[in-house]
Amino acid sequence: MRTITGKCHCGNIAFELQWPDAGAEIAVRACNCEFCTKHGGVYTSHPGGALNAFITERSAINRYRFGTSTAEFYVCTRCGAVPFVTSAIGHNLYAVVNVNTFEHVPREQLKESVSDFSEETTESRLARRQRNWIPRVSIEYENADTE
Repeated sequence: MRTITGKCHCGNIAFELQWPDAGAEIAVRACNCEFCTKHGGVYTSHPGGALNAFITERSAINRYRFGTSTAEFYVCTRCGAVPFVTSAIGHNLYAVVNVNTFEHVPREQLKESVSDFSEETTESRLARRQRNWIPRVSIEYENADTE
């Protein structure tokens, strides 16, 4: 098991990603939707992984939804970075992580491909997320300020 750390630019949103494959290459997907293109969204996930996210100031995040409204993009309102995305399916929370927010992972370890999900139905999109996204997700808030 390998631990990958990451954070938004200002550090308000940070995470630890438990990655089961210790190999040198991490498959990443550059989503070609307009939002991800404009925000530098290049994501990875592993169905055997776990994500522990830490948010310092809850009032400095925006959970943005668009399109099918089946995913929440965690946007830091201070620096504009999007470290991860979640999707609640059934009684479970799944996630993908933006590799552009990784700390200390050399770019040559990332094998990028472009993904186009525009033709997916909502049902097939949720099924793909259940198969491929990180199934163990926890989000902790450091202080109790209001949303």
